[in-house]
Amino acid sequence: MTPTRTETISLTDGRELTLTVAEPENAVRGGLVVLHEARGVTDTVRGLVAGLAAEGWLAVAPHLYEEVSGEEAPAVVSALSGEEVLADTDVAFVWLEQRGVGRDRVGVMGFDLGGAVAMVVAGSRTIGAAVTVGGGGIVEPLAGGLPSLVEVAEELTCPWLGLYGDDDPAIPLSDVEKLRDAAAAAPVATDVVVFADTGHRFDTDPGVSAEAWQRALNWFDSHLR
Repeated sequence: MTPTRTETISLTDGRELTLTVAEPENAVRGGLVVLHEARGVTDTVRGLVAGLAAEGWLAVAPHLYEEVSGEEAPAVVSALSGEEVLADTDVAFVWLEQRGVGRDRVGVMGFDLGGAVAMVVAGSRTIGAAVTVGGGGIVEPLAGGLPSLVEVAEELTCPWLGLYGDDDPAIPLSDVEKLRDAAAAAPVATDVVVFADTGHRFDTDPGVSAEAWQRALNWFDSHLR
C-alpha cells in the first residue's frame, strides 16, 4: 500500500489546514482532491488516498474538520458553509498546482458528505472532472450553508459522475432520479449509476465496491488528460 502522510498549511486568515497526501511511485497522471466522509479523515479515507496514489494519481485530502464520532458528525456537518469548504479545497488545488498539476488534470472525488461537497466544488470551480459516491443533500441541503445538489446540477462546470445505491434509507431513490434529471441539463457530460442491494454502503459488497471503484477510475481516465 502506498504510504500517506500529513502536511499542515498556514492560511492567510490565521487558520491552519491539515492535508493527508499520497504520491505515486512513478509518473503522475494527474491530481485528485479527496473529500472526506461525515466523520472526517478516517482510516477508510486514508486508504482511498493511498489507493488512488497506487493508480498513479497525486492524491490530497483536505481536513474540512478534525475526525469526529458518528454521534458528533451531524452537528459538525450542519455547521458547514459552502464558503468554508470551497476555501479549503482551493488550498488543495493550489497544493497540486505547486507540484506541476494544472487544473485541467485535477479532479475531485468524495464519499457521503464528501460526495455532496465534490458536486458543490464541481459547480463552483474550473477543474477537469468530479465523482460523487453516495452524496446526500440532493433535495434538502445537508447544511444551511450548503446548496442542494439539484440546485448545483445545472451549474456543473466539468464532467460529473454520481454513484449511488438503491437501498440507502438516507437517500431515497426518487431523489437520485431527480438528481439524474437535473444533471442531464448541465452543459457537460454527466452520468448517474445506481447499484442494487449495496447494504447501504459500497464497501459491504466486494463486487459492487470493485465496480464502483473501476467506474470512478475510468471517469477520471476519460476526462483528465
